[in-house]
Amino acid sequence: MTPSEAVPSFPRQEALTRRFRLGLPRAFRISPDGDRIAFLRSAGGRDPVGSLWAGQLLDGVLVERRVVDSRELVRSDADLPEAEKARRERMRETTSGITAFTTDSAVTRAVFSLDGIPYTVGLAEEGAAPVELPHPGPAVDPHISPDGARAAFVSDRAVYVVETSGLGDATCLCAPDGDDQSWGLADFVAAEELDRYRGLWWLPSSDALLVEHVDESAVAIRWISDPSQPDKAPVAHRYPAAGTANPEVRLFLVRLDGSRTEIIWDRERFPYLATVQADDSRAAIISVLSRDQSTQLILRLPAGSADAEVVRERHTSPWVTMRSGVPRLAPDGSLLEIVANTTDDCFQLVADDRPLTPAGLDVDGLACATPHGYVVTASTDPRERHVYRVATAGTLVALTSGEGVHSAVGGEGGLVVASTDAVSTRTRFEARLAGMVGEQRAEIRSLAEAPVVHPRVTFQRVGDRDLAAAVLWPTGHVPGSARLPVVMTPYGGPQGARVVYSAGSFAGDQWLADQGFAVVVVDGRGTPGRGPAWEFAVHGGFVPAVLDDQVDALHALAEIHPDLDLDHVGITGWSFGGYLAALAVLDRPDVFHAAVAGAPVTELRLYDTAYTERYLGLPQDAPEVYDAASLLPRAASLSRPLLIIHGLADDNVLVAHSLLLSSALLPPGGRTPCCRCAASLT
Repeated sequence: MTPSEAVPSFPRQEALTRRFRLGLPRAFRISPDGDRIAFLRSAGGRDPVGSLWAGQLLDGVLVERRVVDSRELVRSDADLPEAEKARRERMRETTSGITAFTTDSAVTRAVFSLDGIPYTVGLAEEGAAPVELPHPGPAVDPHISPDGARAAFVSDRAVYVVETSGLGDATCLCAPDGDDQSWGLADFVAAEELDRYRGLWWLPSSDALLVEHVDESAVAIRWISDPSQPDKAPVAHRYPAAGTANPEVRLFLVRLDGSRTEIIWDRERFPYLATVQADDSRAAIISVLSRDQSTQLILRLPAGSADAEVVRERHTSPWVTMRSGVPRLAPDGSLLEIVANTTDDCFQLVADDRPLTPAGLDVDGLACATPHGYVVTASTDPRERHVYRVATAGTLVALTSGEGVHSAVGGEGGLVVASTDAVSTRTRFEARLAGMVGEQRAEIRSLAEAPVVHPRVTFQRVGDRDLAAAVLWPTGHVPGSARLPVVMTPYGGPQGARVVYSAGSFAGDQWLADQGFAVVVVDGRGTPGRGPAWEFAVHGGFVPAVLDDQVDALHALAEIHPDLDLDHVGITGWSFGGYLAALAVLDRPDVFHAAVAGAPVTELRLYDTAYTERYLGLPQDAPEVYDAASLLPRAASLSRPLLIIHGLADDNVLVAHSLLLSSALLPPGGRTPCCRCAASLT
């Protein structure tokens, strides 16, 4: 290591560590008896190659062993499939090596793929060697059966099954009829907007699977090119823009002999396959959404059957908010959901519509459901998130405390709790396993680097709307010693809260502050953690609410902190934050004096169906709403400096967003596309 690498600048360190995610343990699986845990982790904070690990708790210490070292399996002739690249892009995966794995129900055997090659390995015995599984071509997202005897994977958009013994050839169960079809892969909408990344699920009996079939032939093509390789032709990318056709998604029960039966629901009314929970031996639970996402249909598939029974038709105006882990069956057979309680303005865990969590506690997700109770993540303050155990009788016990952000995964064998707080930049991982000798706890080592900066965040609630805000000053700044130019760094939109009790998430803001700025972060209307009313406040249009909240919070903070120089205010953000930054200098040049917009969504007609229509409706039904949200008609009014940054190969926020805005910013006589011109692209 050179001297410059020993103590790197923060931007270089952030890049080398992939935003400090390398070396973090993740993807935990816990055996039902609490004896064993499996997870992924790279060898250090700058090592991007993930390997498979297993551990056992002995006398309060987790004894770890590396089950598979990915570097020992890498082959020069391996080829990462395009479908796997797309899956990793949807999951925002930045590592290599083993990036995902699945285990049998006992967590004794795992399957994974490495550069398109599927493998299986034993987890219970030390020294077990990985076995390459037969495959006809590059394999994507392999899943092991609950009994551990077989693995299913996708190759060239077809589903194959193979014995985990490694004997015999892979058998094709489902093959596409055309180039625009696929089996076993999550469709774009599900993976990008509904947090569903799988397209095949083993049933507990291990003799059949639920398999998604996708037909994208009606979806418009967008051409994605790589300017660094001008000799290669652009790639056709089926992208469902707002108001246009979605992929046609169907679900089948597929048996090991290749016979299949379609799961029937009203696909015209409910085009989105939102969730599939297939790990219960009694029944699988499936949920589908209407196109406007205001209605959710929950279906029950009895064990081994393809006959769907409607369990619930849930209507929530303006949309059903999806939460992780639900809907699913409870051990007693009741239906677990997390629903919007609009009377008490919170999201609650319910069993057959009976509330299990109290009013005022905003439930974020269900981590696990066992006969002993349920584990949820929830909060009473949007800046924090805690882990709670909910007894089947409704008793609530907090498993974490303090000003921090906590999450959990687990099951009957115990939990892994990940914790951050407002002071330390490190994430702590604790295994809480219910083994033969009772619950034991031990730390799971994180090998991630700590940032070279040390965030010192002032958290506040300001203004009439009690906006959550954070202020960061240059290290060593003495209040009253100098007025400092301000840089606001919001995300500021739905599904993304930035003002949280997690010091590590402010490392970049602290580095920016150390360059001589006061950095301000504000979570406005639409951001999660404050209940349904706050979330639903952006329905029908983001403007002016999201910008007004940034302005109002800035002015309220200036009254508290006179060192904020409101004569020099900049704003920067990415994606929705990029949209907000550009909107700020276009609509409020009296407040914002410069902006940097990264991958801004400048024209909502160009963004995808599920996200955009959830908030704005269909563009053909409400063109005025889309016109009001578009940045293109505003371009002529730009009077402040605006820097636009965009990746040319972005397949979600297409570079067309920035190119259209750039063209609209040309002086008179240049090409000035408006939102109507952009609409013609769809």
